[in-house]
Amino acid sequence: MSTRRDHLVETALKLFYTNGFNATGIDKVLAESGVAKMTLYKHFRSKDELILAALQSRDERFRNWLMTEMDKAATEPTGQLLAMFDALETWFEGKAFKGLGFCGCAFVNAAGEFSDHSHPAHRVAAEHKTRIVEYLTKLCAEAGVSDPSEVAEKLALLKEGAIVTAHVRGMPEAAKLAKEMARHLLAESRPTD
Repeated sequence: MSTRRDHLVETALKLFYTNGFNATGIDKVLAESGVAKMTLYKHFRSKDELILAALQSRDERFRNWLMTEMDKAATEPTGQLLAMFDALETWFEGKAFKGLGFCGCAFVNAAGEFSDHSHPAHRVAAEHKTRIVEYLTKLCAEAGVSDPSEVAEKLALLKEGAIVTAHVRGMPEAAKLAKEMARHLLAESRPTD
């Protein structure tokens, strides 16, 4: 992957995330990146292709960050699951991604702007959310909960609710509230002898 391509994707991601996908024009991306239009179209045939590349980059970066934070915080799966909410709080406070504050979830934003479920950006957003649930399901199984898939879906709902609440209401403490709910959920999900 070329350095110019990476720089374009990085610049586009920042602009799309902070200003919106549809509201950010190619001219703004070019001006911010300092890249010529010809270079842009050498790497991307359209703005849609650039949007997809930005979302794919964000998916990889976000998942790697989240999983690393969860792994660093605890050695056992229940602790890792709960640590997800501590990581979210760090993100909500704008301390997670250098030079990029908290502007909600890029994937929720993309799904909102591209509401047709068949739109490629909407599909990338859905795939991101599915990957997170798959990771949570794995940890739930390792934690020994009675129905790992169901508990993972519930934890994902708590995560999504915290993200939206933090963004819409400016309430970073939503992560703490969601963590307490997750703690109860995990305790209640243990098999009884």
